[in-house]
Amino acid sequence: MSLHETIKGELKESMKAKDAVKLRTVRSMLTAFMNEMVATGRTPQDMLKDEEVLAVIKRLAKQRKESITQYETNARPELAEPEKEELAVLESYLPKLMSQDEIRPIAEAKKAELGINDKSKMGMLVGGVMKELAGKADGGDVKVVVESLF
Repeated sequence: MSLHETIKGELKESMKAKDAVKLRTVRSMLTAFMNEMVATGRTPQDMLKDEEVLAVIKRLAKQRKESITQYETNARPELAEPEKEELAVLESYLPKLMSQDEIRPIAEAKKAELGINDKSKMGMLVGGVMKELAGKADGGDVKVVVESLF
């Protein structure tokens, strides 16, 4: 069973369980999946591949994180709370990201491989590490690790 089908099934489960947060989040995911299918010229009956589903969920999680930051900087914790709840549900579908300690050896190896010695080529190193990790690590964490190497 694909991830898309699994999430569709969880819509019914969250309705039966009367879990409002999960229901709201699953509905928003399914809407985003539908939008993705329309944008790529497919019909609503089609299913997204697992990679596409994860990309959409990552995008939704990033939106939630940005909203939380905005609400907290503007002293609106009552608006940030539902976003945090939805983010927790979204993150439950995403694979666990690598820690900075796990990223460091890969970044050091890539630095040696590319022969980068000065800070001016740091962007190239970050790009190389991100390409190698292919979604297994957060870009912010990779940037922090690469900056610490110089």
